Amino acid sequence: MIKQIKSSDIEKFIEDNPSSVLLDVRTEDEWNTVGKPDTKILGIKTYFITISQEPSFLETVKKNIDKKEQVLVMCAAGGRSIIAANLLAKEGYNTLNVADGFSGNGQDPGWKNFGLPSIINN
Repeated sequence: MIKQIKSSDIEKFIEDNPSSVLLDVRTEDEWNTVGKPDTKILGIKTYFITISQEPSFLETVKKNIDKKEQVLVMCAAGGRSIIAANLLAKEGYNTLNVADGFSGNGQDPGWKNFGLPSIINN
């Protein structure tokens, strides 16, 4: 079972796991209209690889992200990211799902609304 993490816990998690990375699996349109996480301020790298690129999604991840890294997987509200996290876990990646995603899930605010660093294009 994939572990879940809320946006409100991410800063502490990164502090304790500085070699972790963030994988944003939303679409390019979402990145351009809703915004993107800006993890440079938090000191970790972000990868923007949309899960809708399947079947090349896994190939692209394998080319870019080392299995030794802890991977925080995020989408808009947590649905697509849990699918991606499960796919990656089956490939041997250590994944956590950002349960409230970038925009929030109705219960928790999400990355952007919690006030974590973001680049907003709109």
